[in-house]
Amino acid sequence: MKIGCHASVWTGTFDEAGLRTAFEGTAKAGFDLIELPLFHPDDWNVELTKALAAEHGLAVTASLGLTDDINISSEDTAVVERGEKHLTKILEILHELGSSHLVGVIYGPMKKHMRTATELEVQHGQEAIGRLADRAAELGIRLGLEVVNHYETNILNTAKQAVAYVEQVGRDNVGAHIDTYHMNIEESSMFEPVLAAHAAGRLEYVHIGESHRGYLGTGSVDFDTFFKALGHVRYDGPIVFESFSSAVVDPQLTATLGIWRNLWQDGADLAAHANAFIRGHLHAVETIALH
Repeated sequence: MKIGCHASVWTGTFDEAGLRTAFEGTAKAGFDLIELPLFHPDDWNVELTKALAAEHGLAVTASLGLTDDINISSEDTAVVERGEKHLTKILEILHELGSSHLVGVIYGPMKKHMRTATELEVQHGQEAIGRLADRAAELGIRLGLEVVNHYETNILNTAKQAVAYVEQVGRDNVGAHIDTYHMNIEESSMFEPVLAAHAAGRLEYVHIGESHRGYLGTGSVDFDTFFKALGHVRYDGPIVFESFSSAVVDPQLTATLGIWRNLWQDGADLAAHANAFIRGHLHAVETIALH
């Protein structure tokens, strides 16, 4: 199991200075892994990223949400093709970085929708994910489809929906990416969705976030139950802390995620607290399992 931190805790720009800040901060806070928001693969400094990962001893994963122009769930096959090419570029970068996972809302646009998804949109998305999964398997990469709230997608809002979707895709290297921030909005409990995804063999990746995206333990997320669920199924995949503040995140992502109030300014203090919080809960659950 690797405990990680989303790079947006440290910076909203991923030029050389931003990458150095993110890697240095993540390592200093005691994490094992850094998750990069790889929205712009054409501009990404792969060699520097590889060097920084080696220098700081950090594993690397990547996440993103799609936009309308690269939506693989579009009814327009030309848009689907653009989206596949975009995600394939990211997979190739991750292969160079020795990464294990590409995750996030990689199955459709991350935005508020004004209607339900059509059958054709879902079909196109599943077919595209299948093709991407085949390429990812060749590169040794797994895909996690993030389950997010109904303000950010009209396709996957619950773990059960994700399991059903992934079963239709029918690839062994595709699973559900669950996130406590979103679960707290959509799910009826913090225990049952973990069990459901695990029982189907589809629990792939975990994000840890508080209900208000601030310091862990200061909101309404039932972390005690959630970590007991992870312990119950003996989950051993990546667990990544995610939090956003417009003091750090770029303006476009701030608008997409609706970050209208900042609950933190100091990413270093926030991240150190999160690392201790996550590891503390995992340790506590382990002691229960041993007795």
